[in-house]
Amino acid sequence: MKTNQILIPMKQIAIYFLIPFLFHCSQPKTPESNKEADKTDNDIAFIDVNVIAMENEDILEHQDVLIVDGKITKIAGHQSFTIEENVTQIDGKGKFLTPGLVELHAHIPVAKENDELVKETLFLYLSNGITTIRGMLGDPYHLKLQKEVENGDILSPRIYTSGPSLNGNSVKTEEEAVAKVTAQKNAGYDFLKLHPGLKLEVFDAIVQTANEVGIKYAGHVSIDVGIHHALESGYWSIDHLDGYMEGLVPESANVNPNENGFFGFNFTPLADQSKIDELAQKTKGADVWVVPTESLLERFTSSIPTSTLAQQEEMKYMNPGTIRDWITRKEQFLKANNYNQEMAEEFLKIRRQLIKSLHEKGAGLLLGSDAPQIFNVPGFSIQHEMGYMVEAGLSPFETLKIGTVNPSEFFDATGKFGKVKEGLSADLILLSENPLDDIGNMKKIEGVSVRGKWLTKTFIQEQLEAIANKYSQ
Repeated sequence: MKTNQILIPMKQIAIYFLIPFLFHCSQPKTPESNKEADKTDNDIAFIDVNVIAMENEDILEHQDVLIVDGKITKIAGHQSFTIEENVTQIDGKGKFLTPGLVELHAHIPVAKENDELVKETLFLYLSNGITTIRGMLGDPYHLKLQKEVENGDILSPRIYTSGPSLNGNSVKTEEEAVAKVTAQKNAGYDFLKLHPGLKLEVFDAIVQTANEVGIKYAGHVSIDVGIHHALESGYWSIDHLDGYMEGLVPESANVNPNENGFFGFNFTPLADQSKIDELAQKTKGADVWVVPTESLLERFTSSIPTSTLAQQEEMKYMNPGTIRDWITRKEQFLKANNYNQEMAEEFLKIRRQLIKSLHEKGAGLLLGSDAPQIFNVPGFSIQHEMGYMVEAGLSPFETLKIGTVNPSEFFDATGKFGKVKEGLSADLILLSENPLDDIGNMKKIEGVSVRGKWLTKTFIQEQLEAIANKYSQ
């Protein structure tokens, strides 16, 4: 590889991910639904439904599922127990009930003059059955939002949030590392978000301080750190498979690590694919979780025309200015002097092999798509992500597991959500078709229960239409 053919330098990647989405100025208010009957806070019961409990691949057929005060209180055979008259009954005959999904790499706007855009974004997640999100670029506003969601003041997925970005620009010394990690812990953030550009000694200071004060860290792997040291340092999760492509390059290649390009894209011809299983095994041994965000990489680096992506149905829920920005950024990537379709296909093939190997070696995979980001619309991008997981070799059940059961283990919340089980939060999706037959059936949503609040298909469609109408004006 010629050293003067650099597709996207790492310093530009840092900037790219510090500005994960652009929302343009004009934000008219989203019309409210005039059919509040399509959203109920009452206790509810799913009648004669097929339950995908996620204990195993078995389906519990013809079940009645009772939800009281936001929790699953009873699951039993159809008509085997009495349901009180004040309980809203939902016909589940021929339908399938799954746990709500978790988006492990989400972004939430920061409210300024109004919070309409925030509510809109949170609803887009809910519309696709995402009932928990991990916000990956935190702000003090998100701590306030998190409390409002916990109190039931805002219709939203459950929120876990990082603090503000720790990167090569925001943390330049070991002293700054100690101060900022301690401050974020004291502020109440759930974890630290690491971005590119961290010097090795600064990263090590972050890790040491984080361990001392008791806060986890997740995100990118800086060049100076490298994937092997990152794994040995005990990341909570490594996102985007960052650093893995670089980890496949033999030392004998004697590359300049700063010429790696977009998540190692430039090093694709040098990757030793025989090292994949070894790297996956090391990830398992280090007990580090991985959030591939394959939807981001597939949709950005592939040769799919921007016109095709921009015309997809879900794009109508985004500001046209944001879509134009996405088109510009992808076209710049496709026109780079050493981009070619064959190299892109090989890059994505290696990433899928990494995902499959991580799964087979027992490393913890988690569902995440990095939305809103290059042609990844909140909520809808997780549907793409699930499809890419199946393409990488996971079964539909295994794919559903990395978006339900695995996240509950990741958050140490197995007693809170992740399964259709008595005593757990009523975070549920009602589907018209069986997703274990085809993961694409996860799109066929009949309604969503978010901590027991029932959102009908009609209500969801009305809210989505209101968002689309807002951006069509």
